[in-house]
Amino acid sequence: MLIFRRRNISTESMHGFLVTVIAAVIFSAFGADSVAVPSTNCYALDNSSHIHDFSNLVGQLFEYDDDKDPDLVIRFCKDVETRSSTGYVDFGRFDKFDHFNAGSGDANFVQEYYNGDLKKCETSFDKLGRTAQVNVICGNCPNGQCVGGLGCICNVTYESTCRVLVDLAIPCVEPGLRVFEGFTVGFHPRSWEIVYNGMTQLGYEKAYDEFSFRTEQRDVTLYLTAVASLSSLVQKPTIKISPEQGLDVQLSGSGANGKPPTTLSPTIILVDWRCEKTRDTPYEVEITIPVENYDPVQFTFAKMCEQTQNERGEASKGWAIFGIISCISIIACTLFCVGGFVYRTRVGNLRGLDALPGMAILSACLETASGGVRSYTNLDDANNLSVDQASRDRQSTAATQGTWRPSDRTYGSI
Repeated sequence: MLIFRRRNISTESMHGFLVTVIAAVIFSAFGADSVAVPSTNCYALDNSSHIHDFSNLVGQLFEYDDDKDPDLVIRFCKDVETRSSTGYVDFGRFDKFDHFNAGSGDANFVQEYYNGDLKKCETSFDKLGRTAQVNVICGNCPNGQCVGGLGCICNVTYESTCRVLVDLAIPCVEPGLRVFEGFTVGFHPRSWEIVYNGMTQLGYEKAYDEFSFRTEQRDVTLYLTAVASLSSLVQKPTIKISPEQGLDVQLSGSGANGKPPTTLSPTIILVDWRCEKTRDTPYEVEITIPVENYDPVQFTFAKMCEQTQNERGEASKGWAIFGIISCISIIACTLFCVGGFVYRTRVGNLRGLDALPGMAILSACLETASGGVRSYTNLDDANNLSVDQASRDRQSTAATQGTWRPSDRTYGSI
C-alpha cells in the first residue's frame, strides 16, 4: 500500500507518475514498435534521431520558372536538371549513401545530388561533374510562397556553372520512431545484414519462408556493435516465439547477458533452438533488444522444423558413457595381462613370451593357420633340439673317422 504525503508530492508530480505507470502498462500489454528501414532510400533522420520517411514523394516533380535562367526541375529523390530550348542539363542524381541528412537553420534536411553532366565541368571535385544541393524546408517558404499543396521551389542559386543550390518547401510527414544510430547486428563481427544504423534491414522485419533457417542448423551466432559512448544504453534481449509450443529457443553469450557492445569489441548472442514438434510452416522467432531512451531494435527469424531433435546433452551423454566403458575395458585388460604375467612367471616358472597369458592359444592358432609348421618354439624344446643335434653331429663324425681310417695297403696311394 502506497501513502502519498502532500508536502512531498505535488499534483504535477502525481500526474507525471500516473502517466509513467500508464505508459509502462501499455508498453507491456501491446509491446513497442521496432524501427525497420523504409522500402525506399528516400528517408532521413532528424537532429533528434527520429526517422522521416518521404517514400510517398519519390519522383514528385517540382519546377521553378525563371526569366533569366533556364527552368530548374527537381524529381524528388531522383535527379535535378535544367530545361531550356537548347535541351536538358543534368545537375546530379540522388544516391542512397548518406545524401539525405539533417539540416540546420531554415533547412530541416539537406539532399545532395552528384554525378551530373561533365561537359565544361571536367575540373570539378573528384570528377563529379555538375552537382546540386537541395535544402528541404518543412512547411512554407520563408518569403510566404508555396502555401498548401505538395510544395514548391522557393529559391535557386547558381554558385557556378557546375553547382546549384535549391530551397524546396514541402509538407513534411510526422516524425517516426527514434532510431538508435550506429547500432548493428550481423552474422559476422564486421557485418550488418540484420540491423544497420539501428534499423532492421529488409528481409528480417518479419518472418519470410525464403529467409528461413534449415532444420539441421541448431544455432545461430549474432554479433552486436554500437557507438562506445552510447553502448551502455543497450539492454538484455528478449524473445517471442510463434506458435509458442514446439520450438525451444535459448539465448546465451555476452550480448544476452547485457554486456555493452562497442565497435572494437562486439558482443555475441548465441541463438540455440531445438525442434520439439514438426511443422509444415516455419516458426517465427522475434528477438527484441531494448535500448534506453530509444525505440527497441527488433528483428524476426524463420526456423524450419521438418523433424524433431534431441537435446544436445543426450548425444554427449552417450559418447561420455562409451568413453568411460572404453577406459574401464582398457584398464581391466592391462591389469589382467600384468597379473597373469607375474603369476605365470613366479608360479609356472615361465620366461619371456611364454609367461604372457594366451600365448599358448595364440601359438596353436598360428600353427593351425600355417599348415602344421610350428612357427613358435618353446625354450625347453629349443634346448632339447640343441642337445640332440650335438649328439647326432658326434656320431656322424665318429662314423666318418672309422670309415676313412688309413691302412698299410693304401698308404702312399693317391
